[in-house]
Amino acid sequence: MEFALDANIIIHLMRGTKSVELKVENAKSKGARFIIPYTVHYEITRGLHISKIAKHVNAYGIICTNCSIESITDEVWDRAASVYVELYRKRFTVADADILIAAFCLLRDYTLVTGNTNDFMNIDDLNIESWV
Repeated sequence: MEFALDANIIIHLMRGTKSVELKVENAKSKGARFIIPYTVHYEITRGLHISKIAKHVNAYGIICTNCSIESITDEVWDRAASVYVELYRKRFTVADADILIAAFCLLRDYTLVTGNTNDFMNIDDLNIESWV
C-alpha cells in the first residue's frame, strides 16, 4: 500500500505523537510505502523556515529519508482543475493546496493520510485515512 502524508500528519511525527508513530510503524511492517507530495513538502518547509525549531528541522530530515518526495506534474495540475470544478458545482470550498494533494493521490491511487478528513471528504473517489 502507498500512503501520501498530509502536512498535519508530518507535524504530528515531528512532534513525536506516539499514536501516529505507531500507525506508521504498523504500516511499515506490512510493507507500506510513504510519499510526501511536493505541495506538502512546501507547506512543511515554509513553516520550518519561519519557526527555525531545530528539533523539528532534524525530525523532518529523518522523515524525508523514509519517504519519497514526489513532484506535482502537469497531469496533477489538470486533475486539480477538474476537482476544483466538481467542488465548485457542488458549492464546496476547499483550499487549493488540499485540491492539489487530492489530485496527486487520485492520479496515483495513493491513500491520503490526514488528521483533517473534513478538508477532503467532499472529493469523490479519494481514499482517506485519519491517523489522528
